Amino acid sequence: MNSILKSCTALTVALTFSGQAIAQVTELGKGEGQVNIVAWPGYIERGETDKGYDWVTSFEKDTGCKVNIKTANTSDEMVALMNEGGFDLVTASGDASLRLVAGKRVQPINTGLIPSWNTVDDRLKDAPWFTVGGVHYGVPYQWGPNVLMYNTEVFKEAPKSWNVVFEEMTLPDGKSNKGRVQAYDGPIHIADAANYLMFHKPELGIKDPYELTEDQYKAALDLLRVQRTLVGRYWHDAAIQVDDFQNEGVIASGSWPYQVNTLAAAKKPVASTVPQEGVTGWADTTMLAAEAANPNCAYMWLEHSLSPKVQGDVSAWFGSLPVVPAACKGNELLGDEGCKTNGYDNFEKIKFWKTPVSKCATQNDQCVPYYRWVSDYIGVIGGR
Repeated sequence: MNSILKSCTALTVALTFSGQAIAQVTELGKGEGQVNIVAWPGYIERGETDKGYDWVTSFEKDTGCKVNIKTANTSDEMVALMNEGGFDLVTASGDASLRLVAGKRVQPINTGLIPSWNTVDDRLKDAPWFTVGGVHYGVPYQWGPNVLMYNTEVFKEAPKSWNVVFEEMTLPDGKSNKGRVQAYDGPIHIADAANYLMFHKPELGIKDPYELTEDQYKAALDLLRVQRTLVGRYWHDAAIQVDDFQNEGVIASGSWPYQVNTLAAAKKPVASTVPQEGVTGWADTTMLAAEAANPNCAYMWLEHSLSPKVQGDVSAWFGSLPVVPAACKGNELLGDEGCKTNGYDNFEKIKFWKTPVSKCATQNDQCVPYYRWVSDYIGVIGGR
């Protein structure tokens, strides 16, 4: 945790983008034989979990580029890994992507070398979490919401509010929620608390859950300290959360559609919902390391990742949404209703992860920066 804190602090004290001297790749050559990728769990599958979900084997066969995957469970872990080096690509969420740009850990993408770039959803093509000064520092990969996952045997009807994980209460089964809920083990979870307060305490004046004044930030931390008395485990490993819902009596938590799908496929009594307060979410970008040792294979993967087949397959497996609209139709695994089911039309309702900075638009440049989020959230988890 200390190494993560150090890397986050170094990159977020000042998010400035001047002096970027890293040049774009201008032409592609022969593949180097491999590509090393840092990815979220479930994002890059080769059929080992389910033979029906494999978008790696065909790529390796067609290109001769072996795909080596390092799974990371949080954005801070991704930043730390990219800081260490040795990777070509990373599937970075919005709370990591600008840190990687500011830290000069990623390089501009030459979209002219990616034939499928023109097929990317226009809502994402120039998104501010990976586009700086008109320069693209990555290729969109997937997006989706942070949902409320719950046990359907405890909740006969979907919970209407996030209060089931933020405030102590008696649940429909007559038992307390204390010790039976989870929270995300990452500083960006402060935004979930801020989002909850936006709805329930409008007098705080929160306009963006990632742009918080000192008073707003304190209110969010206070809510998280209450939550700490309820949480049985802070989760960051998707597989462990799946096990906790199956075997450890966990009944509600913020989660990703990936865990919901995994549990549903195992016929466990689990479902998800978007409560009345709305949700945070993620729009992930595949970014190319500044010192990538295998840029040719990396660009081949970037192009491969945008194929409608891959996009639809990833969405079906993870429960996310494709960045290529054409993937919403004709995909055998996703089905023609899959995009609608996963929330394709909710794009405008999701408050996408982004790196908190002091110079913020909604609070007159008087916001708490991300390095504070890191140290203070460690404190909350530790009981301070």
